[in-house]
Amino acid sequence: MTENHRFVPPYTLIGQGPHHVIAVHGWFADRDAYAPLFHDLDLTSFSYAFVDLRGYGEAIRATGAYTTGEGAADVLALAEELGWDRFSVVGHSMGGAVAQRVVARAPQRVRRLVGISPVPAGGLPMPPDQWRLFADAADVPANRRAIIDITTGSVRPGAWLDRMTQRSLRRSDPKAFRAWLDSWSVEDFHSEIEGSAIPALAIVGGLDPALGAALMRETWLRWYARGELAELPAAGHYAMDETPLQLIRTVEDFLRADA
Repeated sequence: MTENHRFVPPYTLIGQGPHHVIAVHGWFADRDAYAPLFHDLDLTSFSYAFVDLRGYGEAIRATGAYTTGEGAADVLALAEELGWDRFSVVGHSMGGAVAQRVVARAPQRVRRLVGISPVPAGGLPMPPDQWRLFADAADVPANRRAIIDITTGSVRPGAWLDRMTQRSLRRSDPKAFRAWLDSWSVEDFHSEIEGSAIPALAIVGGLDPALGAALMRETWLRWYARGELAELPAAGHYAMDETPLQLIRTVEDFLRADA
């Protein structure tokens, strides 16, 4: 299966609102990463489609290139399936890179862009030791747990770290997990979105040592002409689990500002 093959990814659709939103998960989880938000979303103002990327969740056996470009094509295929001509796109971490690829491919269709601890469009270069930690995480559960711990400030309960690790192992295919890393961390497509006038909000956690406010000022705010930045001080890299109500308020207030 190639990037040119039309693939409509599995999804959860909730809400009846006129503002359509497609949400893309990150490297460590499938669309259930957004489940902590479901009960408290504004479902009269918004309709949300939460999608599984290839190699995750219900798409765990879907083969492909496992690239952010391919993921963007799949998101657009889902929008076609739903009949959504225009929509906003939300992406967490790796999904933030996928969401930006959607902007690059079809800017006329995107109302607003939200990145939750988003990987910048320039990728995320890593020193050798960190790269090995991430690259081996596909097959080493302890590495996944360590990454979750580090990116949430090393202040979360052990049971939560264990649960997040086990969810990641259950809901992702190891080969796909490893392949996705080579795309989201290495590929630089910022020239394709630089200067974009689409309103774009980056939400970061104050406890996230890597994808934090400083990096967004160097990347996101420079590349998006209407870029904004919001920091959730009590969150790390997983705001959906760590500060769900504050995240919802931040995301939906930004989406409501669309005229």
